[in-house]
Amino acid sequence: MSDLTPLQKTLLDWFEENRRDLPWRKRYDPYEVWISEVILQQTQMDRGVQYIERFLERFPTMESLAEADEEEVLKLWEGLGYYARARNLLLAARQMVAEHGGTFPEDVQTARALPGVGRYTAGAVLSQAYNQEEPIVDANVERVLSRLFDVDAPIKSSQAQSFLWETARSLIPKGRAREFNQAIMEFGNLICGKKPSCMLCPLTEQCEAHYLGIVDHRPVPAERRPAVPVEVASGVLVHKGYIFIQKRPEDGVWPGLWEFPGGNVEKGETPAECVVREFMEELEWDVETAEKIAIIRHGYTTFKVTLSAFLLRFKDEHEGWPEPVLHAATEGQWVSFAELGKYTFPAGHRKLIDMIARDMRYAWFV
Repeated sequence: MSDLTPLQKTLLDWFEENRRDLPWRKRYDPYEVWISEVILQQTQMDRGVQYIERFLERFPTMESLAEADEEEVLKLWEGLGYYARARNLLLAARQMVAEHGGTFPEDVQTARALPGVGRYTAGAVLSQAYNQEEPIVDANVERVLSRLFDVDAPIKSSQAQSFLWETARSLIPKGRAREFNQAIMEFGNLICGKKPSCMLCPLTEQCEAHYLGIVDHRPVPAERRPAVPVEVASGVLVHKGYIFIQKRPEDGVWPGLWEFPGGNVEKGETPAECVVREFMEELEWDVETAEKIAIIRHGYTTFKVTLSAFLLRFKDEHEGWPEPVLHAATEGQWVSFAELGKYTFPAGHRKLIDMIARDMRYAWFV
């Protein structure tokens, strides 16, 4: 290892002693690495590993995923958010089976042509599965490099990103991309975290931010826009012990997920008025509120939702289960409460289901 720089050697030695036992590190199978990397985007490690293990147990090969039904893939993904990732996994798996023999391509440009595969995912898979000298820059690597080299531009700016990717590539030791890329990511997760453990860090002598006493000021955050408040209302319509749910269209927010019908509260109306109006506009059903179930608050990247949920009933008597006239959905179903677990809901609606399950007031239909 005499050809390694002190920085490279220190990180590799640290990784050798501190590497965690993670599912994709057993074989570095390209399919398993790819699945793991996509799941771990926007997901904490401990929570993500549970999803990875469950996903690979159900879909152990590229072929098994390519043959899957989208509804089942989305259900396994439920709770991770950013459902476009799950859909892209399915599309990419089908493309790899059809065009690449069921394997993740070894060429970076071919890999990046797959649905949902960008610069990071391509680099992560090619470096870990094939030991190719392709860089990776995630939030962990951003922290490490911005502190080591005192990157004073906002971390998401083009200036900072260009420097980080060029630096990440230049640091990869020849023939050791798999180990080094994992080492710097692991280091950023366990040592150089949001609250850095400088007392445990073996790189302090090489860290410019530590020398300047500004570790807590690196990386420089991007300017954050305040989340836009959104007030919505949804209705749990119960009829003869069954609940109506509908499937969202493939375009727009939460495409293809199931929901309790509702919509945005308009200016001058109450949430209760909103949900009654939405049922008429979306389904042509005349309903009334029986009671308010809960107010659920749920934050997303760019907006903050306040969801008022109501228990609803038909105004008039109906024999059987009425058929809706669907204006805002692709499909509608009457289901028992127990059957709701088979369907994939947005996070706010899943919270509502869990809340109802714990509330003894609704034991009569739960």
